[in-house]
Amino acid sequence: MKTILARARKTEEGSSLFLVMTLIVIAFLMLASALSWSQNTALTIARNSQYWRTIAAAEAATEKVLARINNDFQLNGEGTVYNNSQGTAYCSAVPTAADGSYFSSYVFSDGQGRNNQTYVALVPGSRTNWTVLNSQYAGLSATADTYQIVSYARDSQGQFNLSAGVQQTIQPSTIPLFQFAIFYNVDLEIDPGPNMTVTGRVHSNANIYEMPDATLTYQSDITASGNILVQHAPGDPQTDPGGGTIVYTAEHDSKTPTLTLPIANGNDPTAAYEILNPTPAGGETDPALASERYYNKADIRITVTDGLVQVSSGALNLGATGVNLPAGTVTSSTNTFYNGRELKGVNVIDIDVSKLKTWADDSSVVTGAGNLWALYGREPNSIYVLDQRKVPAGTQPGVRLINGQQLPNGGLTVATQDPLYVWKDFNIKDSAGTSSGSDTTHTKPSSLVGDAITVLSNGWKDNQNATSGAGNNHNASSTTVNAAFLAGIVKTTPSAYSGGVENFARFLENWSGDTLTYNGSMVVMFYSHIATGLWKGGGIYYSAPVRNWTFDKNFMDPTKLPPCTPSFRAVLRGDWLTVGKDPAS
Repeated sequence: MKTILARARKTEEGSSLFLVMTLIVIAFLMLASALSWSQNTALTIARNSQYWRTIAAAEAATEKVLARINNDFQLNGEGTVYNNSQGTAYCSAVPTAADGSYFSSYVFSDGQGRNNQTYVALVPGSRTNWTVLNSQYAGLSATADTYQIVSYARDSQGQFNLSAGVQQTIQPSTIPLFQFAIFYNVDLEIDPGPNMTVTGRVHSNANIYEMPDATLTYQSDITASGNILVQHAPGDPQTDPGGGTIVYTAEHDSKTPTLTLPIANGNDPTAAYEILNPTPAGGETDPALASERYYNKADIRITVTDGLVQVSSGALNLGATGVNLPAGTVTSSTNTFYNGRELKGVNVIDIDVSKLKTWADDSSVVTGAGNLWALYGREPNSIYVLDQRKVPAGTQPGVRLINGQQLPNGGLTVATQDPLYVWKDFNIKDSAGTSSGSDTTHTKPSSLVGDAITVLSNGWKDNQNATSGAGNNHNASSTTVNAAFLAGIVKTTPSAYSGGVENFARFLENWSGDTLTYNGSMVVMFYSHIATGLWKGGGIYYSAPVRNWTFDKNFMDPTKLPPCTPSFRAVLRGDWLTVGKDPAS
């Protein structure tokens, strides 16, 4: 029996030793597995970190190209971007050590087997397409090109041999200014007394101040690069509390991007005013500004000096083509009427639009504008009036449009550095001469551009307003104007409110009970330099009309925009995505 017990004890000891050894082996296997997992995890983290650093480098390459495209587009427009995209100007733009030591170890490629290059290409069929925009410009349309930019990067000193790429889609877009119902490059103030409805998009590159007495309704987006504030503007002497209601039926956003003309300091009202002025005597120093001047964009230049009217073609052939307008088309007068806001007489240059139409519609060289039809390949549709008269002290210059019920078939833009006056109904008839009134379906594309714009009603008479003694505030009669307005305002001061949007178009008559029907776009890019009389409120030199004002939706159609419409330029971002490793590596 003792022998059997001893054998059992030895068997138990052997089993225990085997169990311990097994556990030790399992423990070592688990430790090895943990060490392997830890090592693999560390490698994965390191690889992942290198991958995202490489993505950042590839993105930097696409951003460098985008920056060059944006600079070229803002300065020189779509044509320069397209031409550069066909060569090496953009594809050779890759980050180097000069851009930062971070890039010194990276090798870039375009995915086509070419190192130190970025892929830049116009998407086929996308050049100068009329496109409905998204993002912050939703609801607007533009002439746009679509480009793809692709860059692959590889860290030559990285732990892993990997490459990664980024693709961006961008749209250099030219956005016509007259797509806004109201656009201000300066503070926008709107304090209407009666109910007011704004039917199109509204934007200010500064602040928007709202203080209506009744209901102010916006039917489209309203945006400000500054803030949208329900208060009077700083310095406004008005003390009334408003008390009206503001109704937003769409977006109303502050701190949105500015929209500026493609000129140096385009959001500076003094710089923007230059688009009204002719080329300086010493010549242009800024090609971008030269292309935006109405003096250079207009088909016809009318230069008026004391006792002489000269008419020529525009900048296309440096005014080399002489023009013979029908007698009475342009008339220069002295002290034609008194302006009670300016407290000065006005020496107007009258432009008879009916005579201009008859001449412009006629493509005959003998009886009409045939020489300009030949020069431009179409009917001339824009004029710039350069006033070089010596205006007597105590008076102001002015350009006035008369007999403008029916415009030339090609439309009409009139621009001048003078204050501009439009007398009686304007652009209310179609090509057949049928009156369409406020229906703009068949009206012609038109814009009026000047230092300030004053509407003189169908009831206006020069002899009733000849002197300060006669005064203004005579009875008006209901009038319709269908045209975009681009003009200046007088800034609010501690002694006077600017008049606000509701008085952007200026008046000199008693409009009480009479309606101004207006279809167009109201644009303020600058402060007036000539017509700087302060707004004095109703009842002194005018009483306000019933305002039947509407944004002209024709301006959303590129074929119906007024001649010489200014545009903003913006490079819009589309898709951004990673595109894996370099297929050519």
